[in-house]
Amino acid sequence: MVIMKRWLLVLLATLGALSLSGCGYNDFQRLDEVSKSAWSEVLNQYQRRADLVPNIVATVKGEANFEQETLTKVIEARAKATSIQVTPETLNNPEAFNKFQQAQGELSSALSRLMVVAEQYPNLKANQAFRDLRVTLEGTENRITVARNRYIQTVQEYNVLARSFPTNITAKIFSYEPKPNFSVQNEAQISTPPTVDFGTQKK
Repeated sequence: MVIMKRWLLVLLATLGALSLSGCGYNDFQRLDEVSKSAWSEVLNQYQRRADLVPNIVATVKGEANFEQETLTKVIEARAKATSIQVTPETLNNPEAFNKFQQAQGELSSALSRLMVVAEQYPNLKANQAFRDLRVTLEGTENRITVARNRYIQTVQEYNVLARSFPTNITAKIFSYEPKPNFSVQNEAQISTPPTVDFGTQKK
């Protein structure tokens, strides 16, 4: 009798595990962890870029008569981007997520303009330290793109699971809400180069 009860418990446990697997529970767990890992890499690369900015600013300040408005916008954009507190809850809060990505987009635009304006200054272009920082920044921007793309893909997989039948039932039972993702507007802001008037080029 005891043996039968044990076998019954094992059978029920097995059936329970199979039912959870069949309804997507395990997939939700896996994709949630994958998306968190991908998000951590995005944050790492954004931090890497933020750490470069002070060195870039210090190098550019050494160039006489450099366009101060452009430099100020970079400093302000970095301050705004790094002041936003990012927590695990950010991934499930569309408003907080959008605020974060908007700040990062503004820093991307400010840095992009700074690099274009720097082309007007031959001495700065010839500065080896600035050239090295520029290469490092370009590499970091590429890493950001790769990290963002990986995050976008993992969130898409998670959200499809959360919205598809019958796994959407599991999502409702366990409160698995679709995660916010990078917006089209943000992608356009980052990829669009700034307009610079070269009519006032420095000699």
